[in-house]
Amino acid sequence: MYSEDNLTLCHWLLRYKVETVAMESTGTYWQNLFSALTGFGFDVILVNGRQTRNIKGKKTDIKDCQWIQKLHTLGLLSSSFLPDSTTDIIRTYSRHRQNILKQSTRTVLKMSKYLRLMNMRLDVVVSDIVGLTGTKIISAFIGGEKSGEKLAGHRHYNCRKSEREITKALQYNGRDDYFFALRQEWETYLHLQNQIIEIDRQIKEHLEEIIDNDDNKKQHVADKKPYKRKNKNTIRGIDMAQISYQYFEGVDLMAIEGINDATIMVIISEIGLEGVKKFGTSKQFTSWLRLAPNNKISGGKVLSHHLPKGSNRLKIAFRLAANAIGNLKEGHLADFFRRINYKKGRATAISATARKLAVIIWNMLTKGVQYSPPKEYMFLDQKRKLKLVNRIKRNIAKFELKPEDVGLALVYNSYYLYL
Repeated sequence: MYSEDNLTLCHWLLRYKVETVAMESTGTYWQNLFSALTGFGFDVILVNGRQTRNIKGKKTDIKDCQWIQKLHTLGLLSSSFLPDSTTDIIRTYSRHRQNILKQSTRTVLKMSKYLRLMNMRLDVVVSDIVGLTGTKIISAFIGGEKSGEKLAGHRHYNCRKSEREITKALQYNGRDDYFFALRQEWETYLHLQNQIIEIDRQIKEHLEEIIDNDDNKKQHVADKKPYKRKNKNTIRGIDMAQISYQYFEGVDLMAIEGINDATIMVIISEIGLEGVKKFGTSKQFTSWLRLAPNNKISGGKVLSHHLPKGSNRLKIAFRLAANAIGNLKEGHLADFFRRINYKKGRATAISATARKLAVIIWNMLTKGVQYSPPKEYMFLDQKRKLKLVNRIKRNIAKFELKPEDVGLALVYNSYYLYL
C-alpha cells in the first residue's frame, strides 16, 4: 500500500465511525499503516501472529481479516509491546550497528581465510588478527611489505608470541589473486569500522539530546566506580556510567555485578525507561522476556513448566550478563548462580540468574531504588521469619493496631516490673 492508500483507508474508517483497529504484525509492512492509523486517533492493537493463525478452512486475506475482527470484538486479542518514539529511534541505530558488526565479523573471517591460503599464519601467532599487532601487520602487508622479518617488527610488546616465531609464521607464498582478495576485504573492513564510528556519534548525540531536554535527567551526576572491563565492540566515545545514570533518572544499573556497557545499551535501545514502566509487575516483565516458566496445568497437575520458545535481544543480553556473573568469584548474584549450578547445571543457572536480574532491574527502574544486595547468605528458616515479620508490619500499619489491641501491653508491663 502507498501513502495515499493508507490515508484513504483512514478516511473510510472514520466515515463508518470505527474507533479501534486490530492488525497483525507482518514483518515491517505494518509500520507505515500503524503510524497513519495512530495519527488519525484510532486505538490500534498490534497483534502477534500466533494469536490469529488458527483459522478454520482455507486461508485467504479476507478470511484473515474477518477472523481478526471477530477475535477483537470478543476481546480475545492482546496488544504487543511497542516502545516510545525516542526509544524507537535509538533502537534503529543500535540494531543497525549490530548488523554492521556482523558484517565486519564475516569480513574478518574472509581475511583470515585469504591469509591462511597465502601461508600467512597470522591467526596462529595472535589472538585477534584485527587487534593492535594484527592491524599493523596487515596494513604493512597490504602496503607492499612482504618480508616476514620486517612484518614481525610490528609486534606489540604485550603479544605472547616472540618476534622470531611471528617471522616464521609470516612467509608469503606469492599468490597475487589471494592478495588482491585480501586487499579488498581489508578495505571493506575499514569502511565498516568508519560506519560504526558514525553510528556511535549519532547514538551519543541522540542520548545527550534526550537528557538535555529533561531537567529530571540532567541534574544527576554519577559517582566514580571501579573499572569494568569493556568489549572492543562497545560503543566508543560515551561514558555509559554517566549517561545511564542520567537516562534512568538517578538509578545506577552499573552497580549490579555482571552489568556492563553493552547490557545497558540494550536496555536503553530495546525497551527504555518508559517501556519498563508499562509492565505492572516483575512477573509480567519476565513473562514478556520469556524467562518465566510456562506452566501448563490440567486437573490441578502441572504437566510441564519449561521456558517458552523464542527470544529477543533483551533476553539475550540478560543471559549474557548472567553467564558473566557465573564467572565471578564473589557477589550475591554469583552465589545464587553457583547454588543453582550445583543443583541443576549451568544452562538452568543462566536462565534463573537472567530472570533474577530482570526482576532486580524492574524493581530498580519502576520504584526508583538503588541496588542493595544482602551482605550475607540467609537460610530458608531465616527468610521465612523475615517474610513473616514484614507481613506483620504491613498488617499493623494497615489496621493501625496498638499494643493493647493485641494484648501486648500486659507483656510489656510485666517485663518492666521484672526488671
